[in-house]
Amino acid sequence: MNSEELLKACHIENGSLVDSSFQAFLNAHYANSRIVIMVDENTHDCCLEYLITSFVQLSEAEVMLLPVGEENKVMEVCFQVWEALTEYGIGRDDLIVNLGGGVVTDMGGFIAAVYKRGLDFIHIPTTLLGMVDASIGGKTGIDLGIYKNQLGVFKEPVKIYTDAGFLGSLPDHQILNGFAEMLKHALITSADLWLELKSISRIDDMKDMSRIKTSQAIKCNAVLNDPLDKGFRKTLNFGHTVGHAIEGFYLDSLVLSHGHCVALGIIVESYMSFAKGLLSKEELEDISGTIRTWFEIPAFDELAFDALVELMKNDKKNSANKILGCALEGIGNCSWDAEYTPTEIKEGLKYLLKLN
Repeated sequence: MNSEELLKACHIENGSLVDSSFQAFLNAHYANSRIVIMVDENTHDCCLEYLITSFVQLSEAEVMLLPVGEENKVMEVCFQVWEALTEYGIGRDDLIVNLGGGVVTDMGGFIAAVYKRGLDFIHIPTTLLGMVDASIGGKTGIDLGIYKNQLGVFKEPVKIYTDAGFLGSLPDHQILNGFAEMLKHALITSADLWLELKSISRIDDMKDMSRIKTSQAIKCNAVLNDPLDKGFRKTLNFGHTVGHAIEGFYLDSLVLSHGHCVALGIIVESYMSFAKGLLSKEELEDISGTIRTWFEIPAFDELAFDALVELMKNDKKNSANKILGCALEGIGNCSWDAEYTPTEIKEGLKYLLKLN
């Protein structure tokens, strides 16, 4: 399938929301349904008014305000929302619209998927990370303590509407949060795309719709070929085994964004690929140098290495008590289920520290 066919198969429509099929889709499928809009504090203040004033059917929608931040992507918040949905009398023929970034789409999708054994939901991602990654593929979930996305189910949104206009109000660090996933998509699939993305010198160029669509199509291809994450789709986890551990461990101290942690994980996992003889020194330095252009490398404490390894031992991708992740076999070619030994991980983390 070409890119447009991939996006269509994943129910993604790009462009201005008011010029999209959104209103017609609501009329055709949810004319008699009650609608709940999930927002966080940011999208409540910046995006909600635009949505409810542009679409008459949403003017009477129930609005559920989720607390902002990864630290709130927890079961306690879900229980509060499920109780509220019950009080509002929301039924299985009703609809949830998730308006927000990755936390809102992850948690809103999970809430919808579990409530009364499943409500339909639409994603309207408002961040670059949400547009190119989090909203696509039907992975819904919440965190369990410091363990990322330990609880969740696969359930596809009925539609995803991507309007790049939402990106205009985002601070630079939020754009970089999504750009990390775009870099990952290039590293695992296309040396040419990597060359294009690493040549970017302005944050505004990261918002280019053609680049967003290319990144979406890469994720759609992996999702459609491996919906339940049993094989090829695992390549999308490159940078995430280490990145999730860093994000969870430093959740209450450094408070690093998901994309920032993935970028750091990319460096560590690239080093481990190099140490296995799969990636050249020049490629490793190219990757590390590009990441360092945009992402600060915090001063991690080596005393935390054992704790980070322990977190990785609980990663969802593991099997037979082995820490499994991805390995780059050259830029643009990624394998999965590569074993990471504790020694290899610590050496990769040491390499990261040397770049500080």
